[in-house]
Amino acid sequence: MLVLLVVQLIAFPFSVLYGWLARRLSTKKAIIIGIVIYLFICIYALRLKTIFDFWLLAILIGTSQGGLQALSRSYFGQLVPKDSNSEFFGFYNILGKFSAILGPLIVGVVTQWTNESTVGVASLSVLFLFGLIIFWLLPSTD
Repeated sequence: MLVLLVVQLIAFPFSVLYGWLARRLSTKKAIIIGIVIYLFICIYALRLKTIFDFWLLAILIGTSQGGLQALSRSYFGQLVPKDSNSEFFGFYNILGKFSAILGPLIVGVVTQWTNESTVGVASLSVLFLFGLIIFWLLPSTD
């Protein structure tokens, strides 16, 4: 519980920082930065050995979680047609629920196959890499 609280406390100021980055660079570039950071966080999980590593991983997650989530909703809102907002955000929320199943499923399956939970967590980097490639191809809204 303490780790979750720390992640949330760190996420708030970094959400503000991501907003500043979006204004300074662009929303798309700030999201790309967040995805790349998350990609490295997943790879960092491979070296998770001590309690310090665990706490550092949690802190790193806090640096991107809130800002990336807020910017992605904002970016999505700018892409969708104004007269179809509710339909598109309904689809967005369904995909969010799907990812809440897919991520833990991938971590669980890879952990079972490899007998290493760190490899299971690192396997999420494939999703971030795939998402980064797709996102890179989307138009800028700024």
